[in-house]
Amino acid sequence: MKLYSIAFLAALLTWGILAPAQSQNELPSAPSAVREQQNQPSAKPAEPPPAPPPAAVPAASPEAQTSPAVAPPPAQENSSATAPNPGVTQRGSAEASFPATRAPKAASGDSADSERSEYVYRSRVDEVNVVFTVTDKHGVFVKDLNAEDFQVLDDNKPPKQVVNFSRQTNLPLRVGLLVDASNSIRERFKFEQEAAIEFLTQIIRPKSDRAFVIGFDTTAELTADFTDDTEQLSKGVRMLRPGGGTALYDAVYYASRDKLMKAQQTGPVRRAIVLLSDGDDNQSRVTREEAIEMAQRAEVVIYAISTNSSGYKERGDRVLERMAEATGGRAFFPFKIEDVGNAFTEIQDELRSQYSVAYRPASLTSDGRYHSIEILAQNHKNLKVRSRKGYFAPKD
Repeated sequence: MKLYSIAFLAALLTWGILAPAQSQNELPSAPSAVREQQNQPSAKPAEPPPAPPPAAVPAASPEAQTSPAVAPPPAQENSSATAPNPGVTQRGSAEASFPATRAPKAASGDSADSERSEYVYRSRVDEVNVVFTVTDKHGVFVKDLNAEDFQVLDDNKPPKQVVNFSRQTNLPLRVGLLVDASNSIRERFKFEQEAAIEFLTQIIRPKSDRAFVIGFDTTAELTADFTDDTEQLSKGVRMLRPGGGTALYDAVYYASRDKLMKAQQTGPVRRAIVLLSDGDDNQSRVTREEAIEMAQRAEVVIYAISTNSSGYKERGDRVLERMAEATGGRAFFPFKIEDVGNAFTEIQDELRSQYSVAYRPASLTSDGRYHSIEILAQNHKNLKVRSRKGYFAPKD
């Protein structure tokens, strides 16, 4: 009898029935954590069990995530190589694939291909798109300039060709409002909530613009998904309660990659993050530069409003400045609580007062390298041009 029991258990182990289950909710690591783990010796992996039959992929709404809880960003060995590069127009030949939320429809005949769980696309980057803002010496927006008023430099070289130039004063907006709900901003939290609600109410136009709301402390939480319904957005802001640490970089990374980069669209849109925080981060699994890089890849402009009420700039304020400057946005420091609303108003004005240029670089290789961008106002000494500082080339 004992021999029979031992043989029976051995058979179960062989078939994989008693093998320990692997947690489906194991949290992924940030890119920086992955690189650190790769330097450690690893044990030989066990032989995987037979693959289960493929399951149908459930359809999701175009701009909605299935759960409001935001997980930390997944592992990426080399984000330059794995992430699609929406900061440039894609044409041509390099092949890549990424998970899809909805399978594409079959053109005709058998619909089996429509149940695929991945999109596969071919792309070659040869055009760079840049949104920029021009102000005079008094900080007033200048909106009536033409293409010949500007010079574009890509890695300090003139582009091979400027493909398109336009004034972008009325593009549809895709805005992520990220509100720091950590203990460090508790003092002014209620007032800032109301100022954020007023901002969303004024800037979001029905059937044109869309926004979402994320509150973050130790983790990030999506309290209102993409919508043009300002009542839903206001409800999402009022749901936030201060408490816990601060995972600022994780929130920016998630909002850029999983919301703004993946939002479906039928034409050009303006993508922006409005960040309300003191800039102090003590919980994130990605670094500040990884969060900035993801925002650049998603063509996101970051506008930061500091909640620091000390009366002078602190370390967190310099973090906000760095994130805004690298993406072509601005950082605001309303030391008086009444100035928070003014900062939101200035952001609203800027989003409706921008230019766009598309160009082909003089030389662009698929090496994943960072390329600097500089736009100069020719023959206008008193004008200041603000844009993102660069982009990442694709990597084969």
